[in-house]
Amino acid sequence: MTPLTKIFFEKYQGTGNDFVMIDDRKEQFDTNNNELVARLCHRRFGIGADGLILLRNDEKADFKMVYFNADGKEGSMCGNGGRCIVAFAHSLGIFKDQTVFNAVDGLHEASITNGIVSLKMKDVDTVEQEKDFYFLDTGSPHYVSYVENLANFDVFGQGKAIRYNDRFREKGTNVNFVQRVGDKHLFVRTYERGVEDETLSCGTGVTACAIAESLANPTMNGISSLGLGVGFEVKIKVMGGELAVAYHKNGLHFTNIYLKGKAEKVFEGTIQL
Repeated sequence: MTPLTKIFFEKYQGTGNDFVMIDDRKEQFDTNNNELVARLCHRRFGIGADGLILLRNDEKADFKMVYFNADGKEGSMCGNGGRCIVAFAHSLGIFKDQTVFNAVDGLHEASITNGIVSLKMKDVDTVEQEKDFYFLDTGSPHYVSYVENLANFDVFGQGKAIRYNDRFREKGTNVNFVQRVGDKHLFVRTYERGVEDETLSCGTGVTACAIAESLANPTMNGISSLGLGVGFEVKIKVMGGELAVAYHKNGLHFTNIYLKGKAEKVFEGTIQL
């Protein structure tokens, strides 16, 4: 591999969750250089982002998503990052309206219409329900807890305490705090592992919160879909804007889960290494 001395990148954001996007179909980027990834994501000494994403070729799909957290380590699935790489691939002419791409948790279907990216997430079969929280994996592990007055809640302090408690310290977890703001409408704030801070939005996090809400709120009404269970769609306010999560529920089995929202290019540039 010839070492890169200059990198062309594009910056994308999905409801404030921002990513350095690199077209790496020639596979020139050193995926073992965690220090470089962390430096590129640094908000004072680099480009600045919640994560870095490589777009690569894939034998099974239109492209492959390789995602790194801001700390430089390769991460688990990122929902907003997935929506952003779909918009990025669309701008590169890789697909027209619909696509299938590969990620760390498997294949994902997606589409883009009028700037709205709809991303199919992995099915969820297991949700741990405790007195004070829910815990589930939507491509990344998520802790979900309901609170009051979320606008003034100490998300960083409380989120960090949970992420580094005895149970989660070793592998980590993302921590989501939720407040109901209306019928099928939630307000969510998230402390993200890897970033180790609150982010303006977390796609796998709001997906986890929508699923938790279906268990926490028995008054929710859905629409029966033959053979698919009951269909729901939840609107979710995050610090960076609005998202929606649609899914089918059949008992404790959640399928056809879609994360929907805008994904936009912010700027592009070249950085000298």
